[in-house]
Formats: sequence, structure tokens, C-alpha cells
Amino acid sequence: MSLQQLGMKALHDFDDVRQSPLPQERLKAARAKATAFRERFMDEPCVQFYQSADMVRVPYPTWYAYSGVYTQSTYKFPYLHILNRIFIVQYYDLLGELKTLLFSPSDIDADRETPFFKRLTDRMPNWSPLENMVAPITRDVTQALKEVNLKPEDIDYISYDHLHTQDVRQWLGTTTDSTDRPAYFPNAKLLVHEKEWQSVQGLLPVQAEWYCPNGIDGVDPDKVITFTSSIQLGKGLALVHTPGHTEGNHSLVARVPDGIRVTSENGVGVDAYAPMNSSVKAIRRYAKDTGMEVILNGNTLEDSTDQYISMIIEKTIAGPSKNPDFPNCASSSEATPYWLIPSHKVSYLIGEATFGSLIKDNA
Repeated sequence: MSLQQLGMKALHDFDDVRQSPLPQERLKAARAKATAFRERFMDEPCVQFYQSADMVRVPYPTWYAYSGVYTQSTYKFPYLHILNRIFIVQYYDLLGELKTLLFSPSDIDADRETPFFKRLTDRMPNWSPLENMVAPITRDVTQALKEVNLKPEDIDYISYDHLHTQDVRQWLGTTTDSTDRPAYFPNAKLLVHEKEWQSVQGLLPVQAEWYCPNGIDGVDPDKVITFTSSIQLGKGLALVHTPGHTEGNHSLVARVPDGIRVTSENGVGVDAYAPMNSSVKAIRRYAKDTGMEVILNGNTLEDSTDQYISMIIEKTIAGPSKNPDFPNCASSSEATPYWLIPSHKVSYLIGEATFGSLIKDNA
């Protein structure tokens, strides 16, 4: 089916911003387009319902979280905690039909097979007794849905900004020579950028470190909707292609009562999106010394120049949060304080949020 038949449309705002051979010109073009996009999107109606809900904390190397900041200093804390969230969005598509999207619905158990995290836990003696302390779970996907009285069959789409650590087989079902597993979400389809879907099928070792092995094996291709460029899913909701962290990275852009919320894992929190304003001395000093407007989440650095430009696009579209020093970038995995690492501080937390009212019966 075409995007139009699905109640969506292609967005071409950012198709040409990376054409110049001069990175500064690319950034200038991207900023201008993002400013215009924000002005237009602020006139969109708010989505029907938006909720971000805490799922699981995981230790994450500070070196990756704030790429470049600590390369010339001794770490005080080699790991920090990122708090992964699920985003439940209900909206009207461009045909006027009510749809429900889950953004970043992580399969917590399956995702533990991601090579980086599997090796990390394998190296920790007696990991099992420590797991609830080191990587505590607030809720899983099924619990998040029950809390808002959604049933599995209510879900129309799932999506992720990229497929690092993700295993989608439980959600979409899988059929292989040895497995025939029904879909937990019987009506859901995966929305994924074409480049991300292609990439995950032929990874290099530097990429495979962060992808869940066999995470898409046996998934029915008819349950996968790939797109190029960016797309508008419906009124007040879009997926904007923001490459760099991965080639097919995209960001959730949602019009909500507090403005526009932009979600990805390009950055791990507001300190990454406005480092000049950070209350963390090392981050603020690094930004002032280098002129960095953003700090990359750099576990792979597939294309750091593109990721940098993408983060400028994100923060420009988002505009200011309730704290005007920081943009309304609701990272899918947000760096958060945790008692286990008391030296880790953040300037401001976007945190969980709920807007609007969920329509329970969308039959």
C-alpha cells in the first residue's frame, strides 16, 4: 500500500539539506529548514494522547553517552544510568482514522542478548542477584499497556528511532525452520526507515555490537512498512529522518500541549542538546572550549557529522521545554541520576509525561 492509502504522507523538508560539500553550509540549511518545520508544525493539532512511561534502567558508558567530553580527563564515573522509556501515542491519521503507535517498545528480556550488554553482564560475577539493583525494571511493555487499558490488538504501529538492542520478534511474530511464534500485537506493523531495515540485514562488527542477534529473523515482510526521507503519520505526528547515529535513524515528532516533543537516542538528555547551559562542569567546559552545540551519543559514531546536524534539527524543531535553557527533546533513553552512581548529575530531566485522553475503543 502507498503512504497515502495508509493515511500518511512523505515529508521532503530535509531531503536536500546535506547536499553541500561544506559541513557549515549543511548545518545552516538544516537549521533553516528545521525552523520553518517547527513554525508549520506548531499549527498542527495536538495528538489525541501522548504518554511516556519509564521501563528499565541500564548502566551505560559515560564515554559513549557524552562523546568527547571526557577524553582528556580521568573519569570519575565510567558508567552512568540511562532510563529507557516507552511512548504511547494515539492520533488521527490523514484519512481521519484513529491510530495507536508504540514508540520504543523494548522487549527487555530479549534485548539482553545485545552483544555489548551480554558481555557486560557475563563479566560480572553473581549477576542475577545484582540485576534488580543495577538494572531495575519499572514496567515492561505489557504492563505499560495494561496501565492505560490498551489491549494488544489495539496497537496499529510500532517504531523505534533505530534498531540498536531491539528484538521485534515477540511483537510481530516470527516463522523460521525451528520457530513459529504468533505476534503479541496481531494487528501491528513496524514503521522503519528503509536504510535502517537494510543495514540490520548486513551489519559490520562495529554495528553488530549494538544490535540484538536475529532480532528480525522470520518476521513477515508484510508487517514491515519501510519509508525513505521523512513521513507524517497523521495530525500532529511525524517521523523525521535524522541520520548519523545510524543511517536510518529517525525521530518521533509529536505536537502536544507543551509544544513539540522530539524523541530519539541521538542524545541522552538535555545536557547533550544544550551543553553550553549544562550545570555539569565538564560538559559545559567542553562545549565552551570546542564550540560544540550538542554532544553526541557515540556508541557507534557511524557518521558523527550527520548526527551532529540531526541533533541541531531535533532541538530546533523541539523548541524550549518548561526550562527555557533546554530544548523539549524527550530522549528515548534519558541519562538520569541514580543512587548507585551518586556522582552522576544532570541539569534538568524531561521525565515521564501524559497529555490528552486515550480513546479506549478504537474499533
